[in-house]
Amino acid sequence: MARKGTGVDIVSDSSYEITFNYQGQRYRERIKAKPCPANTRKITQFRAAILHAIEKGEFDYAKSFPDSPRARQLAEKPGDVLTVESYFEQWLRRKKAEIKASTYKGYDLIVNNWVIPKFGEMALSDLKRAAIRDWLATIDEARDHKVSNKRLANIQSCIRSALGDAAGDEIIDANPLAGYTYARAERPTETAEDEIDPLSPEEQAAVLDKLTGTNRNLILFALWTGMRTSEYIALNWSDIDFVGGYVRVRRAITREAKGVAEFPKTAAGRRDIRLLGPASAALQAQKTITFLTEQDGAIFKNRAGERFAGSHQIWRIWQSALKRSGVRYRNPYQTRHTYASMMLSAGEHPMWVAKQMGHSDWTMIARIYGRWMPAADLGAGDKAVKKFGKNAGTNAGILGEKLAKIG
Repeated sequence: MARKGTGVDIVSDSSYEITFNYQGQRYRERIKAKPCPANTRKITQFRAAILHAIEKGEFDYAKSFPDSPRARQLAEKPGDVLTVESYFEQWLRRKKAEIKASTYKGYDLIVNNWVIPKFGEMALSDLKRAAIRDWLATIDEARDHKVSNKRLANIQSCIRSALGDAAGDEIIDANPLAGYTYARAERPTETAEDEIDPLSPEEQAAVLDKLTGTNRNLILFALWTGMRTSEYIALNWSDIDFVGGYVRVRRAITREAKGVAEFPKTAAGRRDIRLLGPASAALQAQKTITFLTEQDGAIFKNRAGERFAGSHQIWRIWQSALKRSGVRYRNPYQTRHTYASMMLSAGEHPMWVAKQMGHSDWTMIARIYGRWMPAADLGAGDKAVKKFGKNAGTNAGILGEKLAKIG
């Protein structure tokens, strides 16, 4: 017979009652059938099929229970249900004032190009992990091209954030993607370590030789600070402390932000960078171009005398310089990798390099740039022996005598 807690109960000599949640509400429906073990199994399976359909967003109440008055009520009042489209649109409008413009643009593309076209008409409370997982597993077929795990992770991150807010606001019972990420097995691809391709000193000199004025100063400064493009185009002269010898990084400008400076994403991104000699020389040369006209304005400006609006403008300068110098092409982010490789090759401490580059710890520096860290010299370990090994010889001698006796 039916067991308690299964959602299937015997309510009379001729009927069962099944219980399930749909659109955030608990529903009960009676099914005419004489109670017996065989019918209990069938009705339990029927209820399981309903739950699966609800999870996938394919449940049709009227089709499963054509004689139920609830089916007609649900059909007559579709506007009473908070849909995925309605909630995600509200969520996007709210997030616009809370997150960076570049992050908002990414969320907007995911919501309107991926989530709403697939789940928009579904009740928000019916959006379950199974439906999202099954969709992600077949997303390539709908798009006619391979979708990377990185793209899948970005899509899930957006959905997870939105559903997390919905759960926090008690709109839904729980976030179905909390603690879960779907990913497919993929063949090994180029890693972040493989993408690192710093410029040699000779290549740096060749590129700088083809640049003049602001463009030369900008690239030289980038090579010797390791700053991101979005960070150094946001710098003002008031961010430079020539006496203390450092650069204050507090803002960034992205193309998505349309020229408006924003705070870096992380606390580690807001940092003070030591102003090394070549970077200081680049700023001294730049002083004659922009400092005398606007002492608290932008350090680096384009030909029109305006602050650079985004990294895309730097790409043009960089691409032209590499082409004219004959240096093999890499993207301008390699100035940052070049800085890291120079610092580590010279033996600078990884933690110091991490802080200069805006990382919260040095583990990523060690993992990605480990090949540029010099191997231990012949004297490695001597300092520890000198400080802590005073009694090591005596203890080793005693241990040796004991082992001799045992032998």
